[in-house]
Amino acid sequence: MKVSRSPSFQMPVLSGASGGNIAESLAAILGMEHIQLESRRFPDGEAYVKVPSEDIESLRSEATVLISNTYPDSGIMQTVLLLGAINDVRRGDLANLKGEGEQRMDDVGPGVILAIPYYGYARQDKRFSPGEAVSARIIAGVLTECCDGIVILDLHAPEVLDGMNLPIEFVSSMPEIADRLRKNVGPDFILSPDKGAISRASEVAGLIGCEFSYLEKTRIDAHTIEHTPKDLDVSGKVVAIVDDMISTGGTICRASDALRRQGAKEVHAACTHGLFTGGALSRLANHVDGIHTTDSLPNPRANVSAAPALARGVGKLIE
Repeated sequence: MKVSRSPSFQMPVLSGASGGNIAESLAAILGMEHIQLESRRFPDGEAYVKVPSEDIESLRSEATVLISNTYPDSGIMQTVLLLGAINDVRRGDLANLKGEGEQRMDDVGPGVILAIPYYGYARQDKRFSPGEAVSARIIAGVLTECCDGIVILDLHAPEVLDGMNLPIEFVSSMPEIADRLRKNVGPDFILSPDKGAISRASEVAGLIGCEFSYLEKTRIDAHTIEHTPKDLDVSGKVVAIVDDMISTGGTICRASDALRRQGAKEVHAACTHGLFTGGALSRLANHVDGIHTTDSLPNPRANVSAAPALARGVGKLIE
């Protein structure tokens, strides 16, 4: 994406009801301006968004970056409405019933980047039965009609968005998570909860300089799954289990129990996206020695910033 820069304005980083803290940090990293857009709910629950009048010229003078999550469901609608309002401003469509300000201005062209800290419906990336919606791809199809480039942080299966009609940068917070673990935990081993996510564990282990492996799942009966490390002696060791997201925490808890039975001294859980549903934090507190996660979603255990990874993706798009 080729971006022209105005000497009179800083490139704006925008946020609505979600992502304000990340937007502020991202703006600081990239030397941009953070603008908080108006966002609220009508009494019936419908969303309302607005670009403040005093910020209209800023949005038209530079390419813009919108930080917005597509989670929960209300986040999808709010993201679409925010993109719509931003695009109207950039097209110069300002006609309003009050007759305030200029009604029509020149179209300043493309230049809207959507940066998504947590992409909702990421796990609905395959059709397991006929007639199912591949929700991750459907949502992307809607979003690509409203912007000129997308940055997504640690998407569960990036291949689901192959072939989209605009540039998409997939970025990862694993370097920042590795730095957090190296400074605060000092793990001897990094483990992936399954073979499919081994790339994240190997990246973190490589940055720290320790070994990595994955946990094998063995079904004992209809209700029991045993997690065991593959070819790994964890006796007396500090182990960190790394994944893209933690939802209920059940897999982490079972894996931690298996590691402790094999002599692990400490077990830590690390992820990019801390959903922590259904009492997960209380459950995890009884099984792991520490939780390390980014602020891609608001949660009380966030101790790693998602902004540096998103900044890398935005930088690639605007180059």
